Amino acid sequence: MSSTVSRIRAAYARIDAVDRPEIWIDLRPREETEAEARAIDERVAAGERLPLAGRLFAAKGNIDVRGLPTTAGCPAYAYEPEADAPVVARLRAAGALVLGTTNLDQFATGLVGTRSPYGAVRNAIDPTRISGGSSSGSAVAVALGIVDFALGTDTAGSGRVPAALNGIVGLKPTRGLLPTTGVVPACASLDCVTVFARTLPEAEQALSYLAAPPDRALPPLPQRRPGPWRIAIPPLAQLGEMDEGWATAYEEAADRLAASGAVLRPLDLTPFTEAAAMLYEGAFVAERYTAVGPFIDELLASGGHGLDPTVSGIVTRARDIPAHRLFTDQDRLSALRTRALAELSDADALLLPTAPGHPTLAEVAADPLGANARLGRFTNSTNLFDLAAVAVPAGEVNGLPFGVMLIGPAFTDDRLATVARALEPGVSLAVVGAHLTGQPLNPQLLSLGAVLDRTTTTAPAYRLYALPTTPPKPGLVYVGEGGAEIEAEVWRLPSEGLGRLLAGLPRPMALGKLELTDGTKVPGFLCEPSALADAEDITRHGSWRHYLNAR
Repeated sequence: MSSTVSRIRAAYARIDAVDRPEIWIDLRPREETEAEARAIDERVAAGERLPLAGRLFAAKGNIDVRGLPTTAGCPAYAYEPEADAPVVARLRAAGALVLGTTNLDQFATGLVGTRSPYGAVRNAIDPTRISGGSSSGSAVAVALGIVDFALGTDTAGSGRVPAALNGIVGLKPTRGLLPTTGVVPACASLDCVTVFARTLPEAEQALSYLAAPPDRALPPLPQRRPGPWRIAIPPLAQLGEMDEGWATAYEEAADRLAASGAVLRPLDLTPFTEAAAMLYEGAFVAERYTAVGPFIDELLASGGHGLDPTVSGIVTRARDIPAHRLFTDQDRLSALRTRALAELSDADALLLPTAPGHPTLAEVAADPLGANARLGRFTNSTNLFDLAAVAVPAGEVNGLPFGVMLIGPAFTDDRLATVARALEPGVSLAVVGAHLTGQPLNPQLLSLGAVLDRTTTTAPAYRLYALPTTPPKPGLVYVGEGGAEIEAEVWRLPSEGLGRLLAGLPRPMALGKLELTDGTKVPGFLCEPSALADAEDITRHGSWRHYLNAR
């Protein structure tokens, strides 16, 4: 069976197993996706380079996917897009396969994941709690292992709050780095397309195929002074009330950055929190009425069927905000942004909790506006200030995921991701043979708590040999010139797990640095050249799996 078809079948089996129908608005028929999967594998077999072949993704229901209706979480709003949104098209062009469109807070208005006629999206870990919104379905589809990554959007934090509450990564790029064409707007001047994945490298890989030359001129970035990373940290008192244990978890995340060599310095958070309150309490919410207000007015006049009452109330109230208030708020925001950037000054990033707490479904139902406002305390100001951000897991509190985010100036996306790696638990390990998924030694990795990060290839500098061992396994050797790309899987596992694995590693296998096709280097299994005397050179197959299938 081809690798992409196998992945499709595993995904649909996972959908049945988790039994979370509220994740999806429209799921593509299995027969259709299997046919596309076979075509992808045939193209790869014919020599076409599709770097995301076999990777599955989902798209938030306000992003156009050809062949599926775009609803933005409102059935009456649905339309049939003539083409994929550019962000979807770019992923498909790289070989990724889209499974369907996911549920969201209607018209991307909310951070809770419950404001939808398609049902409240429950948290991936604790179904009594919210998933976070508005990109709720996309985040939970990733967290439950159905898809490898997913597209969301972020205006006030929708690409980061769901990541934090479900224990995954959320990348919110600089505005303009990813096109928003084919995306139903929430606030068009602030909207960003975002990426969810279970690990940072996987999110970065997807982002690399989504990004294009920005639709605005790149501003000159301030020259960074040499030295360790400089991380801005506000006083705990300025973070306000948080759930039990969350302040401690935040301090521990800051300590991990310090232990990695970063320098922590204080920052006044006041301009950030004051701007955050303006997003919904000020005149900027009027842009939501510009996006969908007339449609909501018309639907309300005919009974409002399918409208979420909280969303329709927020949008319609914005209709009557006077124009002079917008100009007043713009002036105030400009002053706050000047103060905020001065506070950041030479800091490489600001470290914050992604959210101050994790409410239950019942708590949000009892106070939908208050709970939502609390969740956006740290995220609402990011796009207002034209900043970039990445949200990453930072442990657990009382059995629930806890996440933090790093925020920095526009177009420092790569820098933020580099700093965030210091917060990632565990180590990476690249495998090319008997430890691959489905192979005889893969259970060794699983028993050590390893999690598959991504499937990729080595740089074209290696040769692969079939060793005369039991069970059969290959030997990978670095040759530089005359090498080829070899299929590899990168796994994340606890540091102590890697130590246990190496303790039982038999000769001629050895641990070395493997260079991957994207130029990164990770620890991986190599073979001592002395063991190749009776080994068959199988480099032409490009993969241990392909060699076994050919036999």
